[in-house]
Amino acid sequence: MAGRDFNERDLRSLRIFCAVAQANGFAAAEKQLNMSKASISRHIRDVEETLGARLCERGPSGFVLTHAGKVALELARDALKSLERIRPEIDAVRGVLSGTLSIGMVEHIVSDVGCHIPEALAEFKAQAPDVKVELTVMTFNELDLALRERRVQIAIRGMYRREAGFNYQRLFIERHQLFVARHRLRDASTLPLVYRSQPFVHEALNTLGLTRGPAASGLEAVAMLVLSGHYVGLLPQYYASLFSKRHALVRVPSGPEYENTISAITETSRPHTRALDLFLELLARFHPDE
Repeated sequence: MAGRDFNERDLRSLRIFCAVAQANGFAAAEKQLNMSKASISRHIRDVEETLGARLCERGPSGFVLTHAGKVALELARDALKSLERIRPEIDAVRGVLSGTLSIGMVEHIVSDVGCHIPEALAEFKAQAPDVKVELTVMTFNELDLALRERRVQIAIRGMYRREAGFNYQRLFIERHQLFVARHRLRDASTLPLVYRSQPFVHEALNTLGLTRGPAASGLEAVAMLVLSGHYVGLLPQYYASLFSKRHALVRVPSGPEYENTISAITETSRPHTRALDLFLELLARFHPDE
């Protein structure tokens, strides 16, 4: 497969290739791009012809990137991000902030009294009205992947551990405790623990002698199972308090308390835009050390 030089049309085809890879297939990308499968396929072929290599396998077995496709995807994302930064950086030189600020965030943290992200966003809008803010709620694992794939510029989530390659800006402390339905409080030590793939749940299972209960995805699922009266569950204190008036949900008195540092996380090797720097400054202003 012979290669050729890139032209302007290839830039659009590269964007479409990245979107298909992110969506993990043509079917999901059709809706996202508002394009037909035939048109998407044509753009992918154009990129393959330009690079002289097959980038993906597509057929009955599904969509899979080849090794060349994985390399091309990483480089294409970096190149497209660099192009996207030209206008915002030139605007910044002129004293104007523009472009997009993409934020990923875990669920429900706005309910915590220590969370002042809405205030930071309000001030950000006042100081940078031309910047488009994109805010997406994701799970912990989805946030990690989105940050590594550079689909978001900043991830706001708990800092269970520090990982190389990331910067962590502390915002506030989220406290997790063990909860049970009030009428089962005396039996709490015998009830199974609702399972989530989360460090505090793993620690509780290993140290408290609890049995593993049903799996749950998200805090609302945990609360629902606990309120059924058959299980105990780990929930953030602020979140559990939302149910205290309507439902009989109480903390297990002898249960543990875990502290989770909610942080603004950015990738060390990824250059910051002026808009991102401003938002980080505002987050620091509205979340002074406790």
